[in-house]
Amino acid sequence: MTPYDAEEFSAQEADILRRYFTNLDQPVFALVNLPEVVKGALFARYSRSSKSLRRLFLEEFVDDLDIAGDETVDATTGMRRAEELYDRVFFQYGDDSVAQLGGVHLACEQASNVLTKVLEWGRIMSYLEQSTRYIRYDVRLGGRYRFFRDPDVLNSVHGTRYVGEIDRMFDIYSSLIPVMEQFYKNAVPKKTTDADIAYKMAIRAKALDSIRGLLPAASLSNVGIYGSGQAYEALLLRMRASALPEARTYSDLMLRELRKVIPSFLKRVDLPDRGEVTSTYLSDNAAAMADVSERLLDTSPEPAQESLVDLVDFDPDAEVKLVTAMLYPTTSLSERQIVDQVRKMTVDERLSVMKAYVGDRSNRRHRPGRALERVDYRFDVLGDYGAFRDLQRHRMCTIEWQPLSTRHGYVMPEAIEIVRKTAQFNDVMERSSALYESLIDEFPAQAPYAVTLGYRMRYSMQMNARSAMHILELRSALQGHPTYRSVAQDMHTLIAERAGHKAIAEMMKYVDHSQDADLERLQSENRAAQRMGISPT
Repeated sequence: MTPYDAEEFSAQEADILRRYFTNLDQPVFALVNLPEVVKGALFARYSRSSKSLRRLFLEEFVDDLDIAGDETVDATTGMRRAEELYDRVFFQYGDDSVAQLGGVHLACEQASNVLTKVLEWGRIMSYLEQSTRYIRYDVRLGGRYRFFRDPDVLNSVHGTRYVGEIDRMFDIYSSLIPVMEQFYKNAVPKKTTDADIAYKMAIRAKALDSIRGLLPAASLSNVGIYGSGQAYEALLLRMRASALPEARTYSDLMLRELRKVIPSFLKRVDLPDRGEVTSTYLSDNAAAMADVSERLLDTSPEPAQESLVDLVDFDPDAEVKLVTAMLYPTTSLSERQIVDQVRKMTVDERLSVMKAYVGDRSNRRHRPGRALERVDYRFDVLGDYGAFRDLQRHRMCTIEWQPLSTRHGYVMPEAIEIVRKTAQFNDVMERSSALYESLIDEFPAQAPYAVTLGYRMRYSMQMNARSAMHILELRSALQGHPTYRSVAQDMHTLIAERAGHKAIAEMMKYVDHSQDADLERLQSENRAAQRMGISPT
């Protein structure tokens, strides 16, 4: 079993909750019998609240719902007939497309930041995760700091040290919250045009951003997932093949809850000749690749400390291919015929096609069509784990990452140096590295729990131009975190200068290359306050 701190609910609360949640005492549960907008709104609150989903529902949602008619609601009503139908269409005949049509909102609570990356791997699912920008991790859970305590590690000779060292990391993190909040209050005094709540939220976000690198990857998070039966099946097969015990444990919990609401879609997951052989295939392949990598690659040299972002692959013929793709739907010519004519066009003629295709983008949500998917870029990124967590969510990319470790060093925010807290910051990083090294030989899958979010890791991101437009414009926005803003800005510069695709880079007109703001979130929080009718004071 997972080391889960179960909540306590009164008899009245439990009576309400059991109508809408598939259990009241486990970290994984499905949402049932609720309007879709309520499920979505509940998950939206996840990112800014340290409370569990069930507690949020009781405190912020239930009073706005008419639940009088739900007293006798049973989530399994009509399930038997539905199962019989899907058994014929899906299980017996293997029509996977049917499993794309039934979706479930599933909550996975108290998951480590290592596990959340496993959960958020799939492309055809939607996720929302608690944010280190809005959640203070000094708030304890069950009287203890919020980090995952792996049972195998705790029962080993490393157990006492593991808890003690991570407790100390959290102690230092907690002590720096008021220091950094006061620093930013002094640096950016509140204006009369700032709403109190907006200013407070912006200060908190800035302070927590500056010290999130101190949090270990063992830190717990809540993740809301929405996906189809087919997507859940793929996720569970991967999790059951994972070397991480936490992932395998959660896969069992997820399967049990999902079978309460979409049982027929998941019948194959643990069948010996279906799901089990697929999971075995995945785990065997991972082991084989680890073995061949160890035999063929010389990893003895220290990894090179290269640039933050490197453009390692692009198409020199991108302009011709892009203009061809833009013109293709407008004519009856074959693609080869269009290519021949595009190659004969002048630069100005090609630019006129691109400008017409992009049109007048009055905001970044106006994005051109799929012709931009004809051109690809592949980046190698060496950045801190905190920024990776944000960029990894862009699932339309092809993203691969190397194991989280302390091998590439860490990033210290300038603000830490200004407030003269470098000793405390370095202390956490040294503890993290030493704990990681003590675990890596005996517990290679669990050792990353000890690595803090400030340590660098290497990952690759391959994206087409359309995806790049979305990612770079979003992640370079002024209200974003400085570390991933730098990644997005560098990617945009490399597209324009190293690839020489200046026309494509110019299409991404909302990429923001300005320097970091004093309080990135202040304008956004002020707008939110205005929408709620809160006036500046």
